[in-house]
Amino acid sequence: MDRSAQILTPSQLNILARDLLEGAFPLIWVEAELGSVTRPASGHMYFTLKDARSQIRAALFKPKSQWLKFVPREGMRVLARGRLTLYEARGEYQMVLDHMEEAGEGALRRAFEQLKARLEAEGLFAPERKRPLPAHVRRLAVITSPTGAAVRDVLSVLERRFPMLEVDLLPSLVQGDSAAAQITSLLRGADASGRYDVILLTRGGGSMEDLWAFNDEQLTRAIAASQTPVVSAVGHETDFSLADFAADLRAPTPSVAAELLVPDQRDLLLRVRRLDARLAQLQRHSLGQAMQRADRALLRLNAQSPQSRLQLLQRRQQDVARRLHAAWTTQHQGRLAQLRHAAAVLRSGHPQRRLDALRERLQRLQPRADSAIGRQLQRDALRLRALARSMEAVSPLATVARGYAILTREDDGSLVRSPLQVRPGDTLKARVQDGVIDVTVNEPAR
Repeated sequence: MDRSAQILTPSQLNILARDLLEGAFPLIWVEAELGSVTRPASGHMYFTLKDARSQIRAALFKPKSQWLKFVPREGMRVLARGRLTLYEARGEYQMVLDHMEEAGEGALRRAFEQLKARLEAEGLFAPERKRPLPAHVRRLAVITSPTGAAVRDVLSVLERRFPMLEVDLLPSLVQGDSAAAQITSLLRGADASGRYDVILLTRGGGSMEDLWAFNDEQLTRAIAASQTPVVSAVGHETDFSLADFAADLRAPTPSVAAELLVPDQRDLLLRVRRLDARLAQLQRHSLGQAMQRADRALLRLNAQSPQSRLQLLQRRQQDVARRLHAAWTTQHQGRLAQLRHAAAVLRSGHPQRRLDALRERLQRLQPRADSAIGRQLQRDALRLRALARSMEAVSPLATVARGYAILTREDDGSLVRSPLQVRPGDTLKARVQDGVIDVTVNEPAR
């Protein structure tokens, strides 16, 4: 016995063999017939892949076994994808699969992958060439079968979420030899019309052969060249077509596509209510600022005593009041216009009684605002009259009215406050309540 040779256990030998198998063989495709199909309670699947001369054991583990679109049966020809490995417990090599489909789809799958690689190399699927969807879709073109489940799902979701959307159904075949050409023609016509904000291509699920019209090269190029954003919702969530890759947005199902295209009218109503509350808050803030400006104007008015200045400030205060009223009226009318617009937008989707309630609320708010402005103007007028009475109380003319006279010299008009300021023969003027008396000094008082 050669003691220099390495001694291995069966487990070590199996590990070496497994590593050699997994390292030497990449991901491979095998077309074969199924045999000895078993599916225990664990959910895994075990079977053989065989041809006329040999066979190999294979396994498809859960959850990938649950994604199959067909029920595997003995004798069925399949196209399987997986890696070679070694099952160490028995020392047998096997394939562990990650995908399996009926062999009838094998040729289609290869053609799909080849065309996808070629169009991808041309940049038709590049993210930077995809157009964003408009924030608000007004007109939508739906290209699909008029009798399929997909169109019913789309129209039902659109009617529930946003009934004001204009939807044009462009009926077309969605499978068969002439389907691709018909869909391409409708797509190009809808794009050239300039009528639509978005074009939706959709159909229900099916086999790869059923969906093959949406893998057409001319249709894929027409989607990529469209100036109108295109949304693709073909088949189920696990189905992918070349139309999905070329479209500006791929939706997993027709219903999801409808939800992505339009907002929920309930969200819009909530937003309108929030904007209405914000508008009312801004209006109250603006009115409060205007009232503060009026108060500051009154304070400046109180600090100045001449009658002319008082009248000037009074006119300014009146002008401020008029501008305040005009500004409030403008804001009020703007709010009325917004409410009317919101009512028109939501009228088709909301009960009439809610609109009536909004109108009654608006009618209650308008007299209340007019009454508040009237009371404010009355308070300002009373305040101005009180100020005028205060000014008159400290005026020198009020003193004259009580029987006193104001003496001034005739020559220079200076005020005479003492007998020492005059001499005999000086001429004075005595101002009384209702006129002026000329006075001549005979002899100063002693």
